[in-house]
Amino acid sequence: MPLPDTMFCAQQIHIPPELPDILKQFTKAAIRTQPADVLQWSAGYFSALSRGDPLPVKDRIEMPVATQKTDTGLTQGLLKVLHKQCSHKRYVELADLEQKWKNLCLPIEKFRAILDLDRCENTVEWMKFLALGCSTLGGSINTAMKHLCEILTVDPEGGPARIPFETFSYVCRYLSGLEGAVLPADTESYLATLKENVDTRKNGMIGLSDFFVTKRKV
Repeated sequence: MPLPDTMFCAQQIHIPPELPDILKQFTKAAIRTQPADVLQWSAGYFSALSRGDPLPVKDRIEMPVATQKTDTGLTQGLLKVLHKQCSHKRYVELADLEQKWKNLCLPIEKFRAILDLDRCENTVEWMKFLALGCSTLGGSINTAMKHLCEILTVDPEGGPARIPFETFSYVCRYLSGLEGAVLPADTESYLATLKENVDTRKNGMIGLSDFFVTKRKV
């Protein structure tokens, strides 16, 4: 025998007071991030929210938005999201990183292709994975370093995008070594030229204007 329909009155329905704000923030986050798969991304969003982890949300809308029909879907904005989620550890578990990757609706084939550039077992050094991700966005090592600076900087958008020279030189040496086409001596000469500019300011920071005006390039 079917159960009778349950009738509710307004007094019986309790709406948590925080729900409207949660849904409002969720909607704004979805608009900024423009996920390719809203359900997959939503699962990752609320899972991170429940744990108090950094959310898989872009700072702003990227235009044009990448699609898997025309490219891999990976963008500087999505790498920045992953950096916010993973940079609190030097090494990250590949299984956890893969799940975060999937929650951003990125193709798993691209994830594996990045890892193939520098094989590892169960964990990966986050800064190296970020560097590899920047390099796959296309262009030269200088272009990859530009992406890196814009992801890591705490400067306002459109500013000099400064990062510690120590971090810059570490990633530059790493990517140059993987490329194989750049001699270590050339890389060190390039970094020495950049450091001269950094040392004049005595703050240990390097910005986009420093390494794009130098004549020595990698």
